[in-house]
Amino acid sequence: MPPGDRLATCPTSACSSIVLWINGKEDGLSAELAQIAREVSVCTACALHRSRLKAVPGEGPDNAAIMFIGEAPGWHENQQGRPFVGPAGQFLEELLASIGMRRDQTFIANVVKCRPPENRDPLPDEIKTCEPYLDRQIALIKPKLIVTLGRYSMAKFFPKETISKIHGLARRRGDFVVLALYHPAAALHQPRYKADIEADFKKIPQLLAEAAKVEAAPIEEAPAQLSLF
Repeated sequence: MPPGDRLATCPTSACSSIVLWINGKEDGLSAELAQIAREVSVCTACALHRSRLKAVPGEGPDNAAIMFIGEAPGWHENQQGRPFVGPAGQFLEELLASIGMRRDQTFIANVVKCRPPENRDPLPDEIKTCEPYLDRQIALIKPKLIVTLGRYSMAKFFPKETISKIHGLARRRGDFVVLALYHPAAALHQPRYKADIEADFKKIPQLLAEAAKVEAAPIEEAPAQLSLF
């Protein structure tokens, strides 16, 4: 952990497993992110809370330049209450190392905060119910670059697109630059995606340096169904 950073834990037993890296001091921003984590840890707004072991609110510094948004917690995340700690998370850390970065320099979250049963895809109503938590995190952190991992997080910003078409392409959506990538798990299950993910990841440093030059994308209506292809 970098000097000056520390690990904050929720004070109540209900969220003792929720961890959130906060940057340096208990300022208003860090406190608001910690409050979101507390709310997530006891959320019962959708049926996913019935089968979860630990909610996964997200973690990272409050001044992160990059925010990664995945799809949903898996088995390992459900055990630990932290995002991307299984095999896909290990690959994400390798990808970050390839561009000279560490995960504790980034904020990592998912479009839903609890594991869907049997690792199924998150359902539209679950994504919609969980969306306010993610929107609040984005608004507080104000990252220079949002990197979506997988088609469900991509669809939050590019609802009419397919990930096979726009992966590796960055567009501005409102105040944020968004880069859509395949989910790291795709490379683990289907190795043909590994080269694409690695090549797309290499674009991140330049995008951070030139975020102001990224063009805006047209506003789109959400489709009835998501598709990988």
